[in-house]
Amino acid sequence: MTRRSPARQVEDLAAIQHQVVGCRACPRLVAHREEVAARKTKRFADEIYWGRPVPSFGDPNGRLLIVGLAPAAHGGNRTGRMFTGDRSGDWLFEAMHRYGFANQSESSGRGDGLELLDAYITAIVRCAPPANKPGRTEIVACRSYLIRELAALRNLRVVIALGRIAFNGFLAAWTEAGWQTPRPKPKFSHGAAVTLSENVYLLASYHPSQQNTFTGRLTRPMLHSVLREARQLIET
Repeated sequence: MTRRSPARQVEDLAAIQHQVVGCRACPRLVAHREEVAARKTKRFADEIYWGRPVPSFGDPNGRLLIVGLAPAAHGGNRTGRMFTGDRSGDWLFEAMHRYGFANQSESSGRGDGLELLDAYITAIVRCAPPANKPGRTEIVACRSYLIRELAALRNLRVVIALGRIAFNGFLAAWTEAGWQTPRPKPKFSHGAAVTLSENVYLLASYHPSQQNTFTGRLTRPMLHSVLREARQLIET
């Protein structure tokens, strides 16, 4: 059963990502991502950094959408692909592979052979922010891309938001896109499940950042439980 969206022209996801890559809307983010790409870090000193907004990627017909916060300075900002080349991606793709949403469990670069299966990955902000903390105006400025992606993902059944900012940012985009949001507004907590419509569900997880994984706030079984629930919801 496909989701019925508010009436609007449906864009091609590739066309949206082409516009994402060329975006220079937020001066602070532009300056930071380009400075990081120029200075690099010692362990990647011999690599050419992407240094631009990082496009979403995956299966355009996917039923699962994963929403992150923003590219990592030396992860996606270096490799040009979300959750690629950093430890957050190691956790995420291992869990996605376990539940059949990726063809492999590791991701090191755009040429590593990774393919998402029935899944699409996006983020609230497409540029690496200083201290990994985008500003409110930057989040709002980037929201139009997510709104357009939501219209284009015609088979969407389950959304996983990684972290509180992604959770709230997705709900804001969902509402601005013209779909109803439950009232009272859902609150973020790991493992929370929200019914958005008769056939679309929102799941919440702590973000697999080192801040959460190193401290034990997020464990692999906790992340697996969210991906397992997504698989169950999709298949029922």
